[in-house]
Amino acid sequence: MAGHSHWAGIKYKKAANDAKRGKMWSKISRMIIVSAKAGGGDPAANLALRYAIDKAKAANMPKDTIEKAIKKGTGELGAVQYEAVLYEGYAPGGVAVMADGLTDNRARTAPEIKKVFERRGGSLGASGCVAWMFSKKGLITVKTDVIAEDDLLELALASGADDMQNTGQVYELTCAAAAYEGLRKSLQDRNIPIEVAEISMVPQSMVPVNDVEIARKILGLMEELEDHDDIQNVYANFDIPDDVLEKAES
Repeated sequence: MAGHSHWAGIKYKKAANDAKRGKMWSKISRMIIVSAKAGGGDPAANLALRYAIDKAKAANMPKDTIEKAIKKGTGELGAVQYEAVLYEGYAPGGVAVMADGLTDNRARTAPEIKKVFERRGGSLGASGCVAWMFSKKGLITVKTDVIAEDDLLELALASGADDMQNTGQVYELTCAAAAYEGLRKSLQDRNIPIEVAEISMVPQSMVPVNDVEIARKILGLMEELEDHDDIQNVYANFDIPDDVLEKAES
């Protein structure tokens, strides 16, 4: 899962600037609207909404913006219609890519995403072409310099994690989606800083990428997909070594 954590780290760093933060808030607002519409405006009774609000708070979204999105979802501020979409395809090097999103116009979004794949040297595939390569899991990363590996492993396994890997800069903890909330709370209760925490589509196997140019094309595709207004999350099964990643980003 090294490729997954690389991308998670890259996109979180890029989201630090104001322009990216504004776009992130817009995407999270959509997530809140859809969650509130589907399950109501009470996060205590709507797990999807609670996750979306947690994500909003982690992104420093203003409280009134969160509340406005909830009201849009419940219809108090007028109806907003979004539908979930999922696009599957391949990046250069045979890397599998999945992008999920929320759109108010499927007929507009699909051809735009197809063009992004093609422009970056990839190809959009048919529904189901790569989804079988991924599993829905909770993913949490913790920097390796904040806690000893054995101590974190013991805590993680006791709190519902099913795997932990040391990727060099971070520990990657994965768990069943149902165990995610408990695992995250255990870490927070012990004041262990969390880098990334999300319900994610984790690849079952990885595609090694050792060519700098191919790595650069893959990262370009991932970033352009992430940057699209209608795309919420992008997942891929690339494994780019740190030295190649450093050159690809230069």
